[in-house]
Amino acid sequence: MSTAAPARTRAGRAVLKAEWRLFRREPGTLFWVVAFPTALLCVLGSVPSFREPQDGLGGLRLVDVYVPVTVLLSMIMAGIQAMPPVVTGYRERGILRRMSTTPVRPSAVLGAQMGLHGAAALGSALLSLAVGRAVFDVPLPRQGPGYALALLLAVAAALALGALVAALAPTAKAATAVGSAVVFPMMFSAGVWLPVRAMPDALARVVEALPLGAAAEALNQAAAGDRPSLVHLGVLTLWTVALTAAAARWFRWE
Repeated sequence: MSTAAPARTRAGRAVLKAEWRLFRREPGTLFWVVAFPTALLCVLGSVPSFREPQDGLGGLRLVDVYVPVTVLLSMIMAGIQAMPPVVTGYRERGILRRMSTTPVRPSAVLGAQMGLHGAAALGSALLSLAVGRAVFDVPLPRQGPGYALALLLAVAAALALGALVAALAPTAKAATAVGSAVVFPMMFSAGVWLPVRAMPDALARVVEALPLGAAAEALNQAAAGDRPSLVHLGVLTLWTVALTAAAARWFRWE
């Protein structure tokens, strides 16, 4: 027992290093997770009307509103689109089953994938904030701790949803298809096509009950200098717990 824990720790570190090497060799994943959200912000910000104050947005510009949207888009692409096919592919090829006979636990692979995709999403979020500030003069979040809390909860919710997709999809192709089907409503709730604060009241209330809709409002509140609403943070927390429990319930290692 005294030597088992260190062996598993060393094995877990080896898995993380191996997964990191594989992760950085995927240019498609790196583009969609890290580069695409910021590229979309640059495209939208280049439209003159996006740089004009809008009365319907309380004097904010559309580019101001779209920075939190691109922040959430990175989480959607990482947690829901990119991660599930990788994990499901490992299970489909029997890699997770074979690991169960070694000091490496299959959970180490899942943890490494969630950690790497979560870190990539956070890095992309910081890149969007930096480019928004440097290129389009978008103010940085005025309520830093609240923004960071909402950001971490949003990442956790996106990864939990991705884990559930990986749990339910029988193959990597199915995970890609299911992930794509889930991505579009999540993108809508995050405000990609229409910012949440610009939605009609009835639609906004429905969207705010979804994890990415609640995250969008929490980020907007923190960006404006207010503490994120406990309601929105609570919605994010409940979704994260429920999705994690469902993924744990249905996830199969083989």
